[in-house]
Amino acid sequence: MSKKIFAFCGPSNSGKTTLIAKLSSHFQQMGLSVAIIKHDPKDKARFDVEGKDSYKFFQTGAKVAVSSPKRTTVFLNEPNTIKQIASKMGDFDILLVESFRNVVLPRILVSQNADISKEYLDIAMAIASSQKHDYDIPCFDINDVENIANFALQNAIDYDDLKD
Repeated sequence: MSKKIFAFCGPSNSGKTTLIAKLSSHFQQMGLSVAIIKHDPKDKARFDVEGKDSYKFFQTGAKVAVSSPKRTTVFLNEPNTIKQIASKMGDFDILLVESFRNVVLPRILVSQNADISKEYLDIAMAIASSQKHDYDIPCFDINDVENIANFALQNAIDYDDLKD
């Protein structure tokens, strides 16, 4: 299987992260290796703790890596494309992307609202929700991980086809 990529979008607190985590576990149980990239468009996320050495290093503007026997964390003071980030993640079978609405990717909209914003409908090929929806695209129950996973695999694009 060639590397595949599939995305998820939706408003804050819609269940995107929970669904992606469930899909990651499901895909790994299928024997697939998974990479995940989450977009933080408002630069709200905090990954380091003030006062720690890595935090002090990063505050200088340097690129910083922290390596331990079980993980490596890299902090960069620069934006990166999905391909640039993924190239640093090693080998994987499927890359799951949260958000990055400005990148053309096959994606499922995750929404708990009965009314869905047109901005999401314009970029989604399916919906995952606990609500019933009457739109002209497939709608999955948000807890139907197996069918959502199958849909994602069937509609994922080859990673090599991703435009940078």
